[in-house]
Amino acid sequence: MAKDNIDSKGFRENVGIIIGNSKCQLLLAGRVGNRGWQFPQGGIHNGETSEDAMYRELYEEVGLQQTDVEILGVTSEWLKYRLPDQYIRQDTKPLCIGQKQKWYMLKLISDDKSIALDISVLPEFDRWKWVPFWKPVAKVIFFKRLVYFSALSELGPALFNKGIPKIPNWWPTNWQEKCDRESDL
Repeated sequence: MAKDNIDSKGFRENVGIIIGNSKCQLLLAGRVGNRGWQFPQGGIHNGETSEDAMYRELYEEVGLQQTDVEILGVTSEWLKYRLPDQYIRQDTKPLCIGQKQKWYMLKLISDDKSIALDISVLPEFDRWKWVPFWKPVAKVIFFKRLVYFSALSELGPALFNKGIPKIPNWWPTNWQEKCDRESDL
């Protein structure tokens, strides 16, 4: 069985997946058994490239295959977030203190009917919806907001040919900060 990659600083290598449709709305998925919403994401296994992991997670979490989407972009660097202390599993080795993620912007080129949340034995999501561009930042758990903002800011222009939507008036200014980044070098 493949294992996740956790670097020497305690960050798990991961991919995040933003899926847009022809109306420039984004797919947001609801976590099984709770009220949480997020983009599909998952760990990069040993021996996988980030693109391989993205396609694996895309299929496992929302049932989409490579032929259902077009890659519009990928973040230039890893986007990082730290887990709050209460979410760190202190009994695991190596200790994972957060995630560093390569984010992909995809465009759905097949029909919505291709989306299937029950592909995996243990599905991560039990519902999904199309939402306006900035809505996911407001819906995701608080410690991921800066990563979501950074990923959308960097990759959004690939979905919108006339520039990304303006940040809504209700948007708190602390959500506009950039997350930590790490280059591939």
